Amino acid sequence: MTEQPAQTQPDQPVAGLDGTVWVADEEGNSITVINAATNQVLTTLTGVEGAHNLQVAPDGKTVWAVSGHDSLAIKIDAVTFEVHGVVPTGMMPTHIVLTPDGKKAYATNGGDNTVTVIDVEAMSAIATIPVGEYPHGLRVSPDGMWVYVANAKSTTLSVIDTAQDVKVADIEVGEHPVQVGFSPDGEFVYFSLNGENALGKVDVAAQELVGKVDVGGGPIQVFVTPNNKFVLTANQGTKDTPSTTVSVVDVATFQVIATIETGQGAHGVVIDPSSQYAYISNIYEDTVSVIDLEKMAVVATVPTGMAPNGISFSPLPAPGNAPAEIQLEIPEGGMNMPMP
Repeated sequence: MTEQPAQTQPDQPVAGLDGTVWVADEEGNSITVINAATNQVLTTLTGVEGAHNLQVAPDGKTVWAVSGHDSLAIKIDAVTFEVHGVVPTGMMPTHIVLTPDGKKAYATNGGDNTVTVIDVEAMSAIATIPVGEYPHGLRVSPDGMWVYVANAKSTTLSVIDTAQDVKVADIEVGEHPVQVGFSPDGEFVYFSLNGENALGKVDVAAQELVGKVDVGGGPIQVFVTPNNKFVLTANQGTKDTPSTTVSVVDVATFQVIATIETGQGAHGVVIDPSSQYAYISNIYEDTVSVIDLEKMAVVATVPTGMAPNGISFSPLPAPGNAPAEIQLEIPEGGMNMPMP
């Protein structure tokens, strides 16, 4: 299918989508929370030094963020915005994900080439797993059996067996993989190849590379729509030559079918559970672009803090009101604060 550039449409409200979009503002040391029903900023949480990435828990009730500056994983209540605990990680944590049952969290540590495994109930680290060079993005398979880790300064994906919490394979895939995303059925894992301006595809059962397709310049994060129709890549480019696009790859044909104009430095991407909207953090513009996946166009642009990076979606309805800014109370050293 011939690629057709999608036209950006004027900003307009998108109504009727319950939930909140959480954005890690790395250089702003903050987290922006967006009401998905209105595409307005609900509140800004301050106090997370070097907030590189975050992840909403499977039940939507908590959000886990990593502080690259303080080497911490931080658990935040998605409704009250209170901190319920912190866990020390390895050096310079980059991403964090949770298993489908919500019992364990896995954080990549770019500073020491490891993954920290966290027991969520105990709020403590239970294992440290050596992986490849500069582990960055990671995701858990839908069945919870595997964690795939993108080693950004190498050519491999590391595979972790979650039953044993050990690395069981390194898969050669290409230059500078940055993030991964599983198909909803768990058969394939897709990943960005920043050094090749490409999206790759691995067969999970065979643990081998089965395809690549060219996308925009400097792809960073990837996300598969929950209905398994599309894979989106956020194409950041570089600070000197920023990209302003998201590539949309058709799962059935593994071809790019649309290129959507966003803000400068498209970095993070998340898609709501209904597969209606994609949310893109624009790291060089301090905004989030909201994409209507039926129109294949941006329908809203939302301001954020400085250098928005990781992004995640909670399906819980946004609280009725919140202060414009909330200073997070972050305990030192790994204190667990039980949920009320």
